Amino acid sequence: MVVPLLPFYATRMGANGFTYTILVAAFSLATLLSAPLWGRFSDRYGRRPALLIALGASAVSYVIFAYANSLVMLFISRIVQGAGGGTVGVVQAYVADSTEPKDRARALGWVSAATNVGVTIGPALGSGALVLGLRHWWVYGHDLSLGHAAPGLLAALICLANMFFAWRYLRESHVISRAARGQIEPPGRSRAVIWSVIRHSDAPASRLIWIYAVGLGAFMASMSIIALFLAKQFGVTAGSIGWFFTYVGVMNIVARAVILGPAIDRFGEPRLSRIGIVLLALGLLLIPLAPTIPILAAVMVLLPLGTAFTFPCVTAMLSRVISKDERGLFMGTQQTFGGITRVIFPLGAGVLYDRLNPGAPFWAAAVLVAGTLLLGLNLEAYMKPEAGPGLGGTVGSPAAIPATAEVASVTPAGTASK
Repeated sequence: MVVPLLPFYATRMGANGFTYTILVAAFSLATLLSAPLWGRFSDRYGRRPALLIALGASAVSYVIFAYANSLVMLFISRIVQGAGGGTVGVVQAYVADSTEPKDRARALGWVSAATNVGVTIGPALGSGALVLGLRHWWVYGHDLSLGHAAPGLLAALICLANMFFAWRYLRESHVISRAARGQIEPPGRSRAVIWSVIRHSDAPASRLIWIYAVGLGAFMASMSIIALFLAKQFGVTAGSIGWFFTYVGVMNIVARAVILGPAIDRFGEPRLSRIGIVLLALGLLLIPLAPTIPILAAVMVLLPLGTAFTFPCVTAMLSRVISKDERGLFMGTQQTFGGITRVIFPLGAGVLYDRLNPGAPFWAAAVLVAGTLLLGLNLEAYMKPEAGPGLGGTVGSPAAIPATAEVASVTPAGTASK
């Protein structure tokens, strides 16, 4: 709701292009830093408290956005929004807690589909709220118009409604043992996990996190440059680009809500994730080669299919190769690595577009995605049976999770859970 309006609000307060990019980066940075912390908090105190607190923080951030009268206030609102928005890993951990292993990728696909619905209708809600807010509403001689504050206040209201729904209906999914509650949390736990992913990149959990991060970064890099590419190659304008993103958004929803479930039943998560990697790489490779818009539209279908088959399956597999008690932490760490590539890869795409040719960013992204196939080999060996949701079962064996060996050594109590 607020992202499409942010550049207009910022320029109204005197921001230039560089200042605006700082505002955008502030959200991403806050999300990167907060994601593993939210995950660890949810492992220790529960998913429900983490989501409730984060929703409350988001509501506060949108109120700040609504009444911001300076760039400093806008910056603060973006920092708080990013901190409150770093709970994607917590949501994924909640899904992992609440579903049988065989149903996780399908459930995560539904969450992604719902997210795409929100992304599709959010800009329209924000623009509509602004139009209504700028109108004068006279009641008994008083002007009740909200002006530029209307979109932020509506976003805050939606967050509060969501918070009430979670408080009223969302039951806790993560069973925390008394020993875990009484255990003293070692300092630097999140940093230890991040370093273990880097130092033990051959471990199953690390491989899955890298597949997610590289694939997501490559996809976002291509999407960051697609408007410039379409304008140059096909003469697409600001007035018509919206149809393209609507088309991709609808395909994303269909792929996740309709196609993903049957595909998992037929191929299984490890194999389907590799199929998704191939489809995503192939789509990125063919985009610059499409001679007409109809052929481009057909090629673009490969991207929603590739991302739908890859990311939910990878996240579901991650939930099965790590300890149940560290799902939130590792899924938050996955979001951190994904966030880093979402920042770095689009910058590289811009350089390639300017200095080589319009197709170079897509071909580079295709090579990176294809390279993750090597990381996805033989993951079937680590898909161990697991107890049902909420039953306290553990996953895998110590040999299957070498990436956590360094993390486990931080606290002796963590070793037993692995």
